[in-house]
Amino acid sequence: MEGDGKEPAKHKNCEACAKAPKWRSDFPIEWEGDHYVSRREMVKFLTLGSAVLTTATWVTAAAGGVLHRGAKGERYIGSAAMLEREGSLLFRYPTDQDPCIALKTPEGNLVAYSQVCTHLSCAVIYSKSENQLVCPCHNGHFNLEEGAPVSGPPTRPLPRVKLEQRGDQLYAVEVEA
Repeated sequence: MEGDGKEPAKHKNCEACAKAPKWRSDFPIEWEGDHYVSRREMVKFLTLGSAVLTTATWVTAAAGGVLHRGAKGERYIGSAAMLEREGSLLFRYPTDQDPCIALKTPEGNLVAYSQVCTHLSCAVIYSKSENQLVCPCHNGHFNLEEGAPVSGPPTRPLPRVKLEQRGDQLYAVEVEA
């Protein structure tokens, strides 16, 4: 029933309908029922989402580092004669996805480190002229005795790989924390 106060009157040819733009009749939207997200709600959602993703990334990276730290298991990496001849020896330990480098220091000590720079995971190389391990990506330098950063952006030492020499054969036996 029209006009009894319970339901608004509907007229097909009223003046308000004639003045309304044609698109409004083609796309009728109930503006009061439409739900908008405020800027504050959007920023809160984006902040919380970013925090969750960042936390998940850090947890995954930390878990990956902890899993390899303290890894044990023996792997033949080469001969001491080859290390003397080449100056450094590249190998993979504890898995085939973990590049490492072994070398003999000028003092005659046998050392090995992960070849992955602790800054942004570039490969470190041995520079005989500088007597250091060098990360060419961001000019990071590590000393040979402890694998500690000497200059550049890296702040953490390289993970050390414990080596054993049996005769002329070299074995990687453990990643030290």
